[in-house]
Parts: sequence; structure tokens; C-alpha cells
Amino acid sequence: MQTVDTTNFEQQVLQASQPVLVEFGAVWCAPCKRMEPVLEELSAQWDGCVHLMKVDVDLDPDLAMRFQVMSVPTMILLKGGQEQQRLVGLQSRERIIEKISPYI
Repeated sequence: MQTVDTTNFEQQVLQASQPVLVEFGAVWCAPCKRMEPVLEELSAQWDGCVHLMKVDVDLDPDLAMRFQVMSVPTMILLKGGQEQQRLVGLQSRERIIEKISPYI
């Protein structure tokens, strides 16, 4: 998963031609660390269909505020620059697929 911040968020996420699943997390967040392998696996599975990106809320609090992220991990699916789906907290692989698949 590629890391994005305010310098490249517009181009990499909002202007992307494909849906983008953005994980808002932090290095100290244990649930975020537990989800990383699942997200890496889904990134490979959805290659060419959905881009997966991550934002470190400690390094980029402005993006977290912009998207009203109140807890980590929070995953937001954006398509055409618009929020389509939001998942908050530790999620199972199956739940992520269930919520994201309709937008692929």
C-alpha cells in the first residue's frame, strides 16, 4: 500500500480513475497493524480494480480532520472523489470485501 499525504492526495486519490480505499491509521495503532496484512492481500487481489492507500493521521492530521476521522483504523472508499463507503475499527477480510465489492 502506498502512503499518501496532503501533497499528493488530490492527484493520487481524488482524481484517480479507479476507486481508492484509503486506510487512516497510525504506527502506534495495534488494530491498524493487524489489518495491514489483510489490506496488502486485498491490494494484490484487487490489482487493477481498486487502489489501496494509507494515511498516517499523526503525520497528516489535516486529512484526518477533512474526512472527519475520529478513530483509527478508519477505511474510506472514494470513487470519483466522493466517499462511497466507510468502515471504522478492526474489520475482517470478509467484511471489507462485502462492503467494497459493490463499488468495484
